Amino acid sequence: MTESAIRLERADEDGLRYVERVLGRADLPTDDVHADSARLYVARANGDRVGVGGIEVHGDDGLLRSVAVEESTRGEGHGTAIVDALEAEARDAGIQRFYLLTTTASEFFASHEYVEIDRTDVPGTIRNTTEFTELCPSSAICMRKAL
Repeated sequence: MTESAIRLERADEDGLRYVERVLGRADLPTDDVHADSARLYVARANGDRVGVGGIEVHGDDGLLRSVAVEESTRGEGHGTAIVDALEAEARDAGIQRFYLLTTTASEFFASHEYVEIDRTDVPGTIRNTTEFTELCPSSAICMRKAL
């Protein structure tokens, strides 16, 4: 697997429609794509849209969310490149700890130094997000990484 060079673009209205399509095809929640709480991004490699991802900033803590890669480009390192780029965005926004919920990608995130934690160990600002309270099932694995 080769890691790709990714450029993140903040999703405009057309980008948000793309985010919805990619997340929908990946069976990820789309209900709050148009909410103002998240910074959603379209990832491009060589000018082509290859995936999406987002962050929510809650003081020193952040939520990594909505990471998905186009099925046709999986295995090319785009997922890793998207996570790396989102982590850089988060650091630039002052985030010191990143949290996420996943039902299918815990091994992927563990390979990127995210550790599984109990939901009760998550700060209230993150626990009270729509992602935690409404969109992700209680069976989703909760993970954290210090940035």
